[in-house]
Amino acid sequence: MLRLILLILLLLVSLLTIFKAPTYHLWLVAIMAGEYSLIFIGATLLLLSAGWWSAHYQTIGTIVGVLALLLFIYPIINAYIIGKQLAANMNKALSSPIQATHFAPFSFTKLFTNVSLQSYKTFTYVSYPDTTLTLDYYKTATTGKRPCVVVIHGGSWSSGDSKQLPQLNSRLVQAGYQVASVNYRLAPKWQSPAPVQDVTAALHYLRQHADELQIDTTQFVLLGRSAGAQIALLAAYTLKQAGIKGIVDFYGPADMVWGYSIPAPKLVMDSRRVMANYLGGFYPAVPQNYQASSPIEFVNSQTVPTLIIHGANDVLVAYEHSRRLDVKLQQNNIPHYWLKLPWATHGFDYHLNGPGGQLSTYAVEHFLQSVTH
Repeated sequence: MLRLILLILLLLVSLLTIFKAPTYHLWLVAIMAGEYSLIFIGATLLLLSAGWWSAHYQTIGTIVGVLALLLFIYPIINAYIIGKQLAANMNKALSSPIQATHFAPFSFTKLFTNVSLQSYKTFTYVSYPDTTLTLDYYKTATTGKRPCVVVIHGGSWSSGDSKQLPQLNSRLVQAGYQVASVNYRLAPKWQSPAPVQDVTAALHYLRQHADELQIDTTQFVLLGRSAGAQIALLAAYTLKQAGIKGIVDFYGPADMVWGYSIPAPKLVMDSRRVMANYLGGFYPAVPQNYQASSPIEFVNSQTVPTLIIHGANDVLVAYEHSRRLDVKLQQNNIPHYWLKLPWATHGFDYHLNGPGGQLSTYAVEHFLQSVTH
């Protein structure tokens, strides 16, 4: 009986690879189910093998276990299939064929490995009358002035910091890029467009110190996650700075007006209140603030190349944001690529060597080579 109960629990967890999580805590479980699936595969196989010694509920338990096993394998199979065509698809979409990166888009053996973290230095990049902001600078060992990736963290515009998800920063440094992970002013004390102003200040600081930091000031790429992606997109699309070569958007809200109309489930996040705290009020009390903070409104024929990365099971930022941005970029003939991850949820890249983490890391490096070559 215990075996059957445990297998049923595993089946329920495995369903999070194909269905959206209904609550905040199940969303966290969904990240585990999709990106740490090897753990669940091992547990399921162990319980299935125990059926040989247990006659009670053996058949039903085995059926349940096999279903769970197939669903836990689903992200890995999907990642393998997507990975086989990823380089060719990106070259075609970006109209800038490049040589393959130094690693495959997806490797089964990499699921068993960890990412070694690189050291960084923290610098104060701007001082306001009421606060001081810092950035964490990861310097590559590659000699000469190098392109710089400016990373903007997530956290619903009200939390998080530059220490968030450092694994990708380390990988990019190893690949020969400088990385600056930026802190910005947080809501509700500071509201839009304060974070974009902070990104502007960070870029100014990096340019001023380009010689000592070994930065090629003609080649900046902005990278943001979630709320940070909205900030990065808005900065990349509105700042008239020739040195910004591209933007990497990890599951960012691109259409704030539409996004307010379709809120996240309340048991996951009160997204309307989150937006109101950032934009100074609920819609439609301040419609101009929602429009002014919607990156999609600023896409035009001069927009920089864009990499969109989004999981179809995202319950915090709707997948539709990325579809709408993709359409707008197509209409304006902007080189871009949308990496779609059918099983993945918000924050899937927490595990950089999981199925989604591997594909997104490859896509980011491929994109960087394309726009900074």
